[in-house]
Amino acid sequence: MENAQKTELFENTPIPKAVMQLAIPTVISSLVMVIYNLADTYFVGMLNDPIQNAAVTLAAPVLLAFNAVNNLFGVGSSSMMSRALGRKDMDTVFKSSAFGFYCALISGILFSILFTVFSPQLLVLLGANAETQEATGAYLMWTVSCGAAPAILNVVLAYLVRAEGASLHASIGTMSGCFLNILLDPVFILPWGLNLGASGAGFATFISNCVACLYFFVLLFVRRGRTYVCIDPRQFRPTMRIVRGVCGVGIPASIQNLLNVTGMTVLNNFASSFGSDAVAAMGIAQKINTVPFQIALGISQGIMPLISYNYASGNTRRMKKTFFFTARISLSFLLVVMVCYLLFAENLVRMFMENAQIVAYGTSFLRGMCLAMPFLCMDFLAVGVFQACGLGKNAFVFAILRKIVLEIPALFLLNWLFPLYGLAYAQVVAEVILAAAAILVLARLFRQLEQHQYPG
Repeated sequence: MENAQKTELFENTPIPKAVMQLAIPTVISSLVMVIYNLADTYFVGMLNDPIQNAAVTLAAPVLLAFNAVNNLFGVGSSSMMSRALGRKDMDTVFKSSAFGFYCALISGILFSILFTVFSPQLLVLLGANAETQEATGAYLMWTVSCGAAPAILNVVLAYLVRAEGASLHASIGTMSGCFLNILLDPVFILPWGLNLGASGAGFATFISNCVACLYFFVLLFVRRGRTYVCIDPRQFRPTMRIVRGVCGVGIPASIQNLLNVTGMTVLNNFASSFGSDAVAAMGIAQKINTVPFQIALGISQGIMPLISYNYASGNTRRMKKTFFFTARISLSFLLVVMVCYLLFAENLVRMFMENAQIVAYGTSFLRGMCLAMPFLCMDFLAVGVFQACGLGKNAFVFAILRKIVLEIPALFLLNWLFPLYGLAYAQVVAEVILAAAAILVLARLFRQLEQHQYPG
């Protein structure tokens, strides 16, 4: 009965209802994750210590690097699972989920070991100096040296659970850790609690990720025999077909996140040359801008199982209707948020730190960053469609265009033309060009599908 309901969702439920049923829990989960990410910045900001706030900002690229592993095995395996469900190939569903789970576990352990061994060199690479190195290292000890495996596993498990249409359970698992982190942050960070500063923020994150993992393990145990997600080690048999199917989508998605880490590292290194105030302000602006960013990403990820299933089953009409309905919602939302950010940037930055210089920097940064929002909509949806359809090469090309060809060179050029303040406008330069490319490539893809010339 439960499996029949999942098939009904993918095949017959009206598009608006199906999109909402899949996307709303994912968006809510993304929002909670944004609040959880903002919590570190907010509570560390209450210390009114730019060094502690800069530590959280400088550590961000390492945590973002987790997404490279999450996307490799989460996006790759979930796309493989949904497409196999569309073909009614249950053996591939079970083997691809087991492959994603165990590879994520092994990668998390390796991540912790490598970071711990090379942390002195990595801190310098992140832009930490004598002033910020100790606080940054303390934050990363908990979040990476101790916490890489649970941080990666809870996200990958959410992807796998979402692939079978259980978007609500995926979101509850993610949110359980986020809510706990928000509750623990003030206790571990602030003077009235343990007074650990940035280190306390990292400790709270570690505990929260462990709790999120526990939720998913309990869920899979309770639903054993009624779920397509398999973590049975006997199913972890990486055949060439499984490896190619997962990695064909996962590697481009992973590279995209590694390039995001590279871009953020370049940005933070530029900002750090202007002092701790500039780094703290850049971090605050990035965190505020992350709210609509994550919502748009959540929408595109939420509909991926629906796109994958209908692509694999040959229902092109339903796939296209899903895309266009989602695009209208996402674009309208991001336009409204962009206008609000332009009008109220100073008020939003001031919520995080009462420091005149940081507020001035942050206001300028946020107004520049938010201009990219409407264009991000098309970029995210296009990449989501490519990943859902197994078109990893298209996603890879977009990742290279976004960071290597467009955004990173724009950072160098704009910082040279308009020192510090020009950095905030590099993303919008890249996204305008990518949005135009996305429209052209998607139009060509849909024409191919209508002619039954499946490109992947």
